[in-house]
Amino acid sequence: MPRWEYTKGLKDIGNGLYAWLQPDGGWGWSNAGLIVDGDQSLLVDTLFDAHLTRDMLSAMADASGVGAEEIGTIVNTHANGDHCHGNGCCPHAEIIASEASAKEMAEVPPAMLAQFKKMGGQLGPAGTYFADIFGPFDFDAVEERLPTQTFTGQMDLTIGDKVVELIEVGPAHTGGDVIVHVPEDRAVFTGDILFIDGTPLMWAGPVRNWINACEKIIGMDADVIVPGHGPVTDKAGVQRVADYLAYIDAEARKRYDAGLGVREAALDIALGDYANWGDAERIAVNVDSLYREYRGDGQVTPVMELFALMAETRDAMRA
Repeated sequence: MPRWEYTKGLKDIGNGLYAWLQPDGGWGWSNAGLIVDGDQSLLVDTLFDAHLTRDMLSAMADASGVGAEEIGTIVNTHANGDHCHGNGCCPHAEIIASEASAKEMAEVPPAMLAQFKKMGGQLGPAGTYFADIFGPFDFDAVEERLPTQTFTGQMDLTIGDKVVELIEVGPAHTGGDVIVHVPEDRAVFTGDILFIDGTPLMWAGPVRNWINACEKIIGMDADVIVPGHGPVTDKAGVQRVADYLAYIDAEARKRYDAGLGVREAALDIALGDYANWGDAERIAVNVDSLYREYRGDGQVTPVMELFALMAETRDAMRA
């Protein structure tokens, strides 16, 4: 597999395909992609605020001749703001997302994130943690546009002469995750189905869906795999994500069966080699989601409780 240096900026991955990478790949530092053929273009995801998105679009215009005004289609791989808050920077684009993602976008507006960030420590450890991890992003500078078209299952597009497959693999990371496959170019943009060298974050689950999505990506036999966070990867990188998910499922199940609570289990699981991945404290959210799956009650823990638990877990890991 050709390797692209993991530095911030645009990477030309060939045949009219580009990847925008944002190290270190941690909270909010997401990747995006551009597919160009002839006079047509498709942008895979926008970024967490308008400043970041405009910088990306400027670099894409310089490299491809396709600027913000010319972007014809945006595909949002899921509802998290670091993949859709810049949609409005492309005023003429059709915006496509899964039906489930569109619903989630409407439930968490940028103003909510801005308020959480401003309150910070007033919200206790959760607010302090939230303000810390999202400090670099300007939630008041968001050019939001919600999807103009939704789908379920699979939707095939033609960009110039390229067939582009939009494949819904969620719920997994979120409720409506989509991967973008360009078969002719043996490339796939995975959204947050893949965190490479960073800890996956399972807001939704079930875990088996996520592992199945990894297996689907591996089966595509792509030469270029652009994750939602982290460096461009290969099938081995995808397998490592699947292995992490299987490992935490097995470890969480043991502790659930032994009667441990979410907090105790999250602090007890030894991460081994995975401890070197960024944002390892996300194990707390992952265990919470797995416990919800085991219980089968659908009871969702309030998000600020989860941020408080991640803050505690991070402190424990640093001690």
